[in-house]
Amino acid sequence: MSLTEKEIENLNKSLRDKTPLEIAQWAVLNAKTPVVTTNFRPYEVAILNVCSKALSDIPVIWCDSGYNTPNTYRHAEEVIDMLGLNIKLYVPKQTTAHRDVTMGIPDIDDPKHKIFTEQVKLEPFRRAMSDFTPDVWFTNLRKGQTALRDSLDIVSMGKDGILKVSPFYYYNDEELDVYLEEHKLPNEFKYFDPTKVLENRECGLHTN
Repeated sequence: MSLTEKEIENLNKSLRDKTPLEIAQWAVLNAKTPVVTTNFRPYEVAILNVCSKALSDIPVIWCDSGYNTPNTYRHAEEVIDMLGLNIKLYVPKQTTAHRDVTMGIPDIDDPKHKIFTEQVKLEPFRRAMSDFTPDVWFTNLRKGQTALRDSLDIVSMGKDGILKVSPFYYYNDEELDVYLEEHKLPNEFKYFDPTKVLENRECGLHTN
């Protein structure tokens, strides 16, 4: 989906007052190969809910680093079953047990942390995107999360030519709490991302 900056700007104006489901339905209608990515972090169930409603068999790419908490894995299984998700699982090429012996989880100031992030997050993600070659990528990016994300909007065009769609972009945590309660959706806060450590660090997937 090739759009000019002006077209993106006009789209964001027109979508600003739409509901997340209406935004997802618009995107699916105009997409050829849409996907949604997830790591089952807090509030991810919201984006999975609207995407599966807009397109029941949409590929749900789960890049599992192997370092999720037991709570996250149980939450993932609950959500997958509840929403009937079409999960496409991608994992690092090296097992967590093997990496624990050779590298462990490097501190964010350690030069090895870049290698670690490449292994457990970026390479599986690129592999998934190469397999599915999407033209529309649904994410749960929200304003206020990081400086980079503050510069985006409901729809944004990546350097790779993929249209990134974030239906909940203008929602804060309190509004998402209300959304989850209204739709009887579960949430889970015991989540760990070994590549970010700090909540306001960018994970690397959205810099393209």
